[in-house]
Amino acid sequence: MSDEVLDKVRLRVREVIRRSGRSQRQFGDAIGMEPTKLSKSLTGVRRFTPTELVTIADFTGVPVNWLLNGQSADAPTSLTSPRAAPVSARTVPGENKRPLPAPGYSRERQIIEATHRLIAEAGYYSVRVADVAAACGTSTATVHYYFPTLRALLTAALRHQVQVAFDRQVAGLHDIADPVERLHRLIDLQLPHAGHVRQEWSIWLQMWAAASLDTRMRALYRDFYQRWHEVLADTLREGQERGAFREFDVVTMTTRLTALIDGLGIQVLVGKSDTLVTDMRRTLYGVIEADVLKS
Repeated sequence: MSDEVLDKVRLRVREVIRRSGRSQRQFGDAIGMEPTKLSKSLTGVRRFTPTELVTIADFTGVPVNWLLNGQSADAPTSLTSPRAAPVSARTVPGENKRPLPAPGYSRERQIIEATHRLIAEAGYYSVRVADVAAACGTSTATVHYYFPTLRALLTAALRHQVQVAFDRQVAGLHDIADPVERLHRLIDLQLPHAGHVRQEWSIWLQMWAAASLDTRMRALYRDFYQRWHEVLADTLREGQERGAFREFDVVTMTTRLTALIDGLGIQVLVGKSDTLVTDMRRTLYGVIEADVLKS
């Protein structure tokens, strides 16, 4: 990123810190970022890492796309968030529809994240409002204040999951111009290592299962999954335009790669072995080397 772009990123981070009502130190403590790192990032001594930008965006309820580009979640970009704005963010009139954290965001975010975690650990159909309330140390009435029905709560948690996943992609790919490197990084971002990404994969499995049984879930699932297809297809198309990739049908190759990623990811989750992640990466890189990159 240019110095001008980095300056704007720092200004936007300063703005969300101000909106949070916390001091710089309190904000750093809240997101788990060392005060010296935050200070150096805000003064230009160091850059915010992609992970830090995702954490800041998730905590404050704004899209990473806004922190990086000054654009809201629905701004036209191939690496943006889902069409629906995050439940915990609202917009105000003005240039680029700049997002503002919603009132009561901290409690709402806590409820969504607890639901997100319970879906990953117990399964989509096992989560109850009482479970979420207990996980948050609050009452079912408080949960219903923000989400009148269980379906609304579960849908919000799924939207949050996709928001975070796409924010990771935006932050991780934003500064990579070379299409070969971008494709490799995109694969790496999908690998289900232990931790948050493994949890994301677990929730994807819950969405697949729910969509196969509940027709009302299918439109939601298709909308979410289409975004992942678009990111990969745009990367492949750009690689062809720049002469780095072979000539092939982009839609067909996108379907092939996403199917391979999904299948290998399921094997990793079922196998519960981190060594399988290395095997998954090796297999995907091999397919890219053989069928995508020019000799």
